[in-house]
Amino acid sequence: MSPTLVRHQLPNSGSVHGDDPPPPPGARTRTRDWAEIQERMLVPLYEAAYDRLGVGPGTRLLGLGCGSGLALLLAAGRGAQVSGVDADESRLELARERLTADGTPEHTRVVSGGLEEAASGNAAFNVVTAFHPVGCVSSVEGLTASLKAAAGLAERGSAVVLGGWGPVERCATAGVLRVAQRLADPLRTAGGWRPSGRDDLEELAERAGLRPDGSGRVACPFGYADMSSAVRGLLSTGLFDPALEVTEQRQVEKELAEALHPYQREDGAVWMPNVFRYLIARTR
Repeated sequence: MSPTLVRHQLPNSGSVHGDDPPPPPGARTRTRDWAEIQERMLVPLYEAAYDRLGVGPGTRLLGLGCGSGLALLLAAGRGAQVSGVDADESRLELARERLTADGTPEHTRVVSGGLEEAASGNAAFNVVTAFHPVGCVSSVEGLTASLKAAAGLAERGSAVVLGGWGPVERCATAGVLRVAQRLADPLRTAGGWRPSGRDDLEELAERAGLRPDGSGRVACPFGYADMSSAVRGLLSTGLFDPALEVTEQRQVEKELAEALHPYQREDGAVWMPNVFRYLIARTR
């Protein structure tokens, strides 16, 4: 099965536009910021899940909300055959660049289409990932539907990895993300960030018709070289987009920097310890 990337309306952090308002100005710059600054913060989560599942040759992986493709690239580096779907075409462009760069398999193929096209002509998947934290998607119902559809493209008993924030008291970034909540329109219910509940991942798996089969916690500190990088990285997540729709960007950046100040070290670096959680579920 060739590595495949397709455009698909999947809810994920900052990449769902569908019937929502168009992305804010500077969205392409934020895509670059996501790929160059923020995306790597979740590498420990990706690697922990891959280690637990033994991802490697023989793995046929489908990444939901694959973004700019770092998680897919790591799986491909282990010998897995990978496909990815995402709603954000600008992030997919970067994923294509990564997966077609020198040194990647010659049979890499990048297409544009829907979820079904990711499996067209290929063997069934045996691993599905949805790494974006549940508290960051714009629609749990949409994510549930996507997981059900993806499960239908996978072998029976295949692993489905769901990602989420750990306990709020162990996630320093939670306090910073509350700035996004406070600045956004209080009547807006779609998008944005919310604290994770203890059983969020299990409830999502149940709604999607999946069978839980173990979980784990992973330290995913958010570290930035300086305050500017921290602000740019966090804005690239899309979690501040609702705030940017109703508040001037300069004000959002100012209040975000103020919230980050307690985590800035003497050398100017910003460091926030976080714990993320993942659930391994199985298709029935």
